[in-house]
This record gives sequence, C-alpha cells and structure tokens, in this order.
Amino acid sequence: MAGEAADGREAVEIGTGADVVLMDVRMPGMDGLTAPRELVRRSPATRVIVVTTFENDQLVWGALRAGAAGYVLKRAPAAELVEAIRLVHARDAVLFPDALRRIASPHSGTARPHAPIELTPRELDVLRHIALGQNNTEIAVTLHITRETVKTHVRNVLDKLGARDRTQAAVLAYELGLVFAGTLAGTGAEERRDGRWR
Repeated sequence: MAGEAADGREAVEIGTGADVVLMDVRMPGMDGLTAPRELVRRSPATRVIVVTTFENDQLVWGALRAGAAGYVLKRAPAAELVEAIRLVHARDAVLFPDALRRIASPHSGTARPHAPIELTPRELDVLRHIALGQNNTEIAVTLHITRETVKTHVRNVLDKLGARDRTQAAVLAYELGLVFAGTLAGTGAEERRDGRWR
C-alpha cells in the first residue's frame, strides 16, 4: 500500500494499516505531535518516521514521545531514507541517536520522577545501548553476548518499562537520566568525533 496525504488528519486516515509512514512534524489539520499518537493508537503495528528540517526541532522530541519510531532530516540522501525505513520496519534500531541526544539534553525539566527501575545490570547495559541507536547485532558485539541473549534482554527491558518499542525505551532512558548527551550515564564512555563510543 502506498499513498500521499495533504495534511495530518489525512495522513492518519491513509496511514492506518500501513507498515511505515513518513510524516512531517509541521502539518496543517493535525500537528506532528497529535498525528503520530493518533495513528499509533489506531494502528499499533504502523511505524511512524517523522521528518524535519532542523535537528533541534522541539516538535521532534514530542513526536517521539507521542509514538513515532524515529526521525530523519529532510536533507538526508535517498539512501539514508531507505535505510531508515528498513531499520524502522525491522524494529531493530532507533533513528537517529546523535540528533536524538541533542534534542533530549535540554529536557531535564520534563523528566519523569525517578521511580525505582527493576532492571538487572545487564538489562540496563542493553537499554543504554538501545538509546544510542545500536541494533541487536551491535549490542551483542559490544557486550560480548549472543544476539539471542540480546533479544531476550530487549524483550525484558520493554516489558519492565512498559515501553511499546525501542524508541519509547530510548526516550525513557533519556528522561530517567540513564543516558545523556555525550556519555553513557554511569559508564564514563565518551563519544569520539567519529560518532562512536570508547
């Protein structure tokens, strides 16, 4: 199924039942905060990718909290957009951690209360790497465990957090202070210029 919508309300109507929907965060009729929430409510299996002009667009953070699976910049090359659709459809990674960190970092005022999180140390490790955008294979290599073990930890993390998907888990990780801009909280791991971690 493929379609094109002129505004947010139409995007929700056309997108219901679709595998992946690309949605601008600034739309007439229904904004980029309300539309993803409504679409995911109607069609939980549909994955929403929001698109934006600016990396620090505050609406993007709201859209991610509302249910979008990730976002891409409008200036992204076609190959990057295709890869974003593939990743989101596979439900295997969060889009895109560098920009997500920049958006998330000013939001300390919207953080949730620091209620106890009943995650094991290994589950916390996995959550932190989910929030950095790593897929299961990358997490397995980083933590020196099998991919199947990662899958089990991911399922447990989502269940314990009550998170719908990896993106919602990543958003919670930022809001709860488990991950913050530039480092993995509590690990001392710092981002190098190439975007990787040490």
